Parts: sequence; structure tokens; C-alpha cells
Amino acid sequence: MIPTTAKTAQPDRPAPGKIGGDGRARAAELQAANINPRTGLATDYLNHFNEAIMLLEMVPDMPECAEDFLGWQPLSYRDHFTASNFRARDLAIEAYESADERIRAEFDKITSAMTSILAAVGAAMREAQQDKTRARLAEQATGWVKPLVMLAAGIINGSAEADVDYIMSH
Repeated sequence: MIPTTAKTAQPDRPAPGKIGGDGRARAAELQAANINPRTGLATDYLNHFNEAIMLLEMVPDMPECAEDFLGWQPLSYRDHFTASNFRARDLAIEAYESADERIRAEFDKITSAMTSILAAVGAAMREAQQDKTRARLAEQATGWVKPLVMLAAGIINGSAEADVDYIMSH
């Protein structure tokens, strides 16, 4: 007989969303750290993208802010928290790593899309010769990334019913 599943090591702590016994204490620990206990994700990571959006929104009125945006560097969830002053950064990383794989995969897909958009816009801005072109790129990028930030926030907050088509069309 061939086994169809392999045993996996159990983490020392219960995964986010597992309630009961120690799960209640775990949920309280996560909630106190501003980490959603159901998803294991923290909205603090979205500040990284909101910073890029803020810089892009300034470009049309202050073209010199394009250079500030070009200094923005993409960071993974882990890298963001490792470099941050978030008081529970180790807990945020650990909760993310033990989050439900489907939730994390959907979240990572959206944050990867945001990172790709911002990197492509940065590359185009580096090539642009006119402030007007950079301003237009900045406006387009904010229009694409803002809805994705909202969608990522919905995933973090456990809003599985988020209507992707509606967000993408508005």
C-alpha cells in the first residue's frame, strides 16, 4: 500500500484561526499585535504599498517626487517586517508563515501584482524624458494599485467575499 499523504511537522504554536484551548490565547496575542487571528496577516504590510502610492500621487503636482518614488524598493512580507519597527514583527512573520496556504497564496498573488506594477512604472519613469509623461504614469499606476491594496486589505481582514471583478472595474 502506497501512502497518499505525508505527515508534516506540527508548529509549536497553533495556526491562525485555530480557536479552542490554547487557540484563544493565540488569537488574543495576534489581535493585540494588530494581526488578524483568522488570517494571520497584518495590515501594516500595506503601508509599504501605500507609501509608494502617496509618492506617486505627488508626482503630477511636484515632479521632483518622481525621484522619491524611484527610491522606493519592493519588499516581501517577511522583509518588510524584518526591516520595520513593528512591535510584534517576529510574531507577524511567524503568523504569516503559518497562515492558511490558500489565503496566503491569494494575498501573495495580489501583492506580487502590485509589486510588478510599481516596478514596471518605475522602469518607465526612469526612461521618461518629460515630467508630463512621469505624471501620467504616476496617475495610471495609482489607479491600478489602489484597488489592489483594497483587495489585499479585504483578504487580511478576512473578507473572502470580496468581489474582485467589481474592484478591478472601478
